[in-house]
Amino acid sequence: MKKRAEHFRTMEYIIFTAVTLAVLAGCICIGSVSIPLKDTVTVIRNAVTGTPQPEALAVSIILSVRLPRVLCVALSGAALALSGAAMQGLLKNPLADGSTLGVSSGASLGAVIAIAFGIRFPALPFAGTMIMAIVFAFLSLLMILGLSYKLDYSLSTNTIILIGVIYSMFVSSIMNVIIAFAGDKVKDITFWTLGSLQNSNYQNVLILTGAFAVCGSILFFRARELNAFAVGEDNARHVGVDVRRTKLIVLITVSVLIGVCVSIGGTISFVGLVTPHMVRMLVGPNHRRLLPASAFGGAVFLLLADLAARILLSPIELPIGVVTSLVGALVFIFIFYQTRKR
Repeated sequence: MKKRAEHFRTMEYIIFTAVTLAVLAGCICIGSVSIPLKDTVTVIRNAVTGTPQPEALAVSIILSVRLPRVLCVALSGAALALSGAAMQGLLKNPLADGSTLGVSSGASLGAVIAIAFGIRFPALPFAGTMIMAIVFAFLSLLMILGLSYKLDYSLSTNTIILIGVIYSMFVSSIMNVIIAFAGDKVKDITFWTLGSLQNSNYQNVLILTGAFAVCGSILFFRARELNAFAVGEDNARHVGVDVRRTKLIVLITVSVLIGVCVSIGGTISFVGLVTPHMVRMLVGPNHRRLLPASAFGGAVFLLLADLAARILLSPIELPIGVVTSLVGALVFIFIFYQTRKR
């Protein structure tokens, strides 16, 4: 019984999947124009099977606007929460997530530069913003790890977090300078830095799916090592974990996930920080259960935040990053209070 409980059970997969699909369906149906669930299912089924669609406005709304958007939202939420759970286990720090490394800030800087200076790559199928965000995420990771290595050969957790925080502050200053001289691009940059997935398309869905499939698999297979790190680096070494190699693999994998998410949806805060804490209360700290549960929880959390962003002040749409920051801050304060109380 104990061995079985160490892994995410089949029934748990079914429950989490059902909840995620229910929330996803609700987000497709609800909006400025509400569409009955039956019509939504019919439209999607016809699109999958190739059956001719009826002439209706709902077809265009579902297939061209809402479906790609909610899929991108779910995948981004899953990727960010998974990254946060992995980082909290690796660094043994409840305040850690992908942004702690400065990777999110680096990706944002790359995207802001692409928007401000109109950088495009006509020969490539991806937008300039995406390429620049991913490249700068990698460069940021290399810079942070390089500085950490110079200061501390063992790449200790405290050194990496300290360098990441300092780097994020430095990047924020550079972004403010760019915004000050961005001219007519200021509005676009500001809205993008607040986070938004309203212009998502199926190409974005494919990119997020590929990144999550590859990087998520790598992180899932590192669950045993993350369990060892959660107890301490010395314990990880004693049980045979290659500490430096595992750190590099997890950090690089997280940087790729965050770079892709930031390039598509902008800066979306608190998903990777809060979701693992909420999910940990349900499934426990074992990363073999925590990582898949965090992915499902992140998808649900961001889907609900995106729905709130669309309908709270309709027809005005709030940036999704604003909603996640407001809700995430309150939830984190509650979690912190409960933890300290216990």
